Amino acid sequence: MNRPHIRWIGMLTALLAIGVWAQDSKPEEGKLPLDELRTFADVFNQIHQSYVEDVDDKTLLENAIRGMLSGLDPHSSYLDAKSFEDLQTNTTGEFGGLGLEVGIENGFIKVIAPIDDTPAQKAGIEAGDLIIKIDGKPVKGLGLNEAVDAMRGPRGSEIELTIVREGTRQPFEVKLKRDLIKVQSVKSRSLEPGFGYLRIAQFQANTGTEFRKAVEKLKKENKTLKGLVLDLRNNPGGVLQASVDVADAFIREGLIVYTEGRLPNSKSRFYATDDDITNGTPLIVLINGGSASASEIVAGALQDHKRAVVMGTESFGKGSVQTVVPLSENSAIKLTTARYFTPSGRSIQAHGIVPDITVERAKVEALPRGDNITEADLEGHLRNGDGGKESSSRARKQEPEDKLFTSDNQLYEALTLLKGLNILGVTQPGQAASTSATKDKEETTE
Repeated sequence: MNRPHIRWIGMLTALLAIGVWAQDSKPEEGKLPLDELRTFADVFNQIHQSYVEDVDDKTLLENAIRGMLSGLDPHSSYLDAKSFEDLQTNTTGEFGGLGLEVGIENGFIKVIAPIDDTPAQKAGIEAGDLIIKIDGKPVKGLGLNEAVDAMRGPRGSEIELTIVREGTRQPFEVKLKRDLIKVQSVKSRSLEPGFGYLRIAQFQANTGTEFRKAVEKLKKENKTLKGLVLDLRNNPGGVLQASVDVADAFIREGLIVYTEGRLPNSKSRFYATDDDITNGTPLIVLINGGSASASEIVAGALQDHKRAVVMGTESFGKGSVQTVVPLSENSAIKLTTARYFTPSGRSIQAHGIVPDITVERAKVEALPRGDNITEADLEGHLRNGDGGKESSSRARKQEPEDKLFTSDNQLYEALTLLKGLNILGVTQPGQAASTSATKDKEETTE
């Protein structure tokens, strides 16, 4: 018997011994299953003796750990040195690849959301797409980290993805060029005088600070800020504290989000500070199936506090908390340890945020206005009388087409609603009711 064989037999014997000790010292809890450990030892032995190629102990054990974690849920995983470095890089907003946030579904890679201004987004890849092949090789059976590694590569190198999309009969191929992905977390612009637009593509460590700067910029650009649209569509989430900071920018008091898990340190509660930087400006939040995790926390908090109208389509439903637990200097595990809940006690997990007003993404085309004659077209018509501009059918035809109406119907509907709220003089409807509801919930969840 060679030395490696002796080592792994000794290791498994030690595991069995630990199992016996655990059962003797704590008969009811903390037990290691001896029968299953013996089965593990038998499988380990068979691989060493019979597998077509020699596999070292470290590789076998790392694979066992990966399998143990991947069998729990799509978000728990083993992180070797490279995976751990990639995780840290993603939260800073700069990394190489295609610009996709992905997960595992039925063995295939599912797109949670394409990231703004990346090769994936420019190629038309959509939230909900299933990637079944990478460069012609099936992904079925690959772990999430392996699939992500396969999609990453040198800047400028080409890759082909085979995609299955709901509503499309046959799988289709998309060719992309990898690029250096620099995610700009927050973007802003004025839609019309008095109406601002804020887009968060991903929640990063500095998103809260950038967001407040963007709001201040919009306030300076507009004499009076009449309404805001917060666009969280295709935002796959990110740093928890960043989502709390963004929600806190609009909420004066009460709970923003809380987490519940088995360990005492997995139970956290995050509260708002007395600071609405918009002073009650009407707010619309846009979400869709690509809005996940941190973006759902923001949408859920603003919805529960009745601080915003949530519009769009139902969100992704990723309401779990992952904790990175170091195992050594070069490895760690990412383990799901808790669930997120909105202030009113709704679990986001596998349910998502349901919008207050459902608006499906659609291609909209304005119908021709026709040749309807107006009063201003009639020969000898009575003049306006107060100096107002007359509107003939010819002048109406010459009016420029509303590009927002045809390019982004969801954003157009959000702007229309904001205009309506502004006409009625509505600011922060239902704030008092939401505060009392939050307090009631706090009493029942302690």
